[in-house]
Amino acid sequence: MAGTIKTIVKLQIPAGKATAAPPVGTALGPHGINLGEFVKKYNEATAPMGDGIIPVEVTIFTDRTFTLKLKTPPASDLLRRAASVEKGSGTPNKVKVGTVSGADVRKIAERKLEDLNADTIEAAERIVEGTARSMGIEIKR
Repeated sequence: MAGTIKTIVKLQIPAGKATAAPPVGTALGPHGINLGEFVKKYNEATAPMGDGIIPVEVTIFTDRTFTLKLKTPPASDLLRRAASVEKGSGTPNKVKVGTVSGADVRKIAERKLEDLNADTIEAAERIVEGTARSMGIEIKR
């Protein structure tokens, strides 16, 4: 790992399904890294993670090498799956699209804790609950 950092690119790609086509190619192509190598590394690292969306932070160095840092799936994606809905509500304050249990919220908060700006599981739960509210998903306690 030589060289200084040129840039950091953040992407959200389905696990194990990265290709050199957009959005990956358009985001990483201008930085001159080997797209085939990126696609291979990302797909190998995320293949066991199911078919959810896995955000990745790609640190690109001046010598065109790169490192990958995988993150936890977005809370909205996890909530959508827990509530078994296709997408969030367009008007979340009026139209509710689904419900999740308090246990679902805790599971999501525990999974997301490392990537959230929270020190306790309760604080993480409040963040996840806020995301649920903004998507029109009710929380049944």
